[in-house]
Amino acid sequence: MRVDAKFDESDRVLPDVPEAPFWMVKSLEEMTQIEWESLCDGCGRCCLNKLEDWDTGEIVWTDVACRLLDCETCRCTDYANRSEQVPDCIPLTPQKVRELTWLPPTCAYRLVADGDPLYWWHPLVSGDPRTVHDAGVSVRGRVRDEAGMDVEEYADHVVSWPGEVVDAVADGHQRVAALSGRGD
Repeated sequence: MRVDAKFDESDRVLPDVPEAPFWMVKSLEEMTQIEWESLCDGCGRCCLNKLEDWDTGEIVWTDVACRLLDCETCRCTDYANRSEQVPDCIPLTPQKVRELTWLPPTCAYRLVADGDPLYWWHPLVSGDPRTVHDAGVSVRGRVRDEAGMDVEEYADHVVSWPGEVVDAVADGHQRVAALSGRGD
């Protein structure tokens, strides 16, 4: 017995496929302000004072935090007015992300600009803003406040850890390379 039936594409039932997260499909320039701001993982590394060798251009980190950084929460205490409060604060833009050499290698802005996946501990991936601290990525417990310190003293506080890649594994989580299909 032969059944002649026409197949209509509208009859096809497709499984629900989750939409790829915005940071995997949008460029930095295409992001909304809310998406852009959510890329910040709250590590506080970019808020550390840096020293530049004027002869070589080499930039090194210190463990001296900007006076506006809350060293416990790793968030700016006056984010909206940070540029007025701290004239050498550099607000990030897509262009700045591509130009600045001192952004931490774990910085989500840098990772997205380079087409790399976010780490498992990033709040957008983990769903929990505490994972950046739990994984040991944030500056919490590792920095000192610049209050009362002379700039000349910063050289005594040069550190390398802000420039190190932190890919800590906790509870079996790995860097989320599989989600993007780009690998490590």
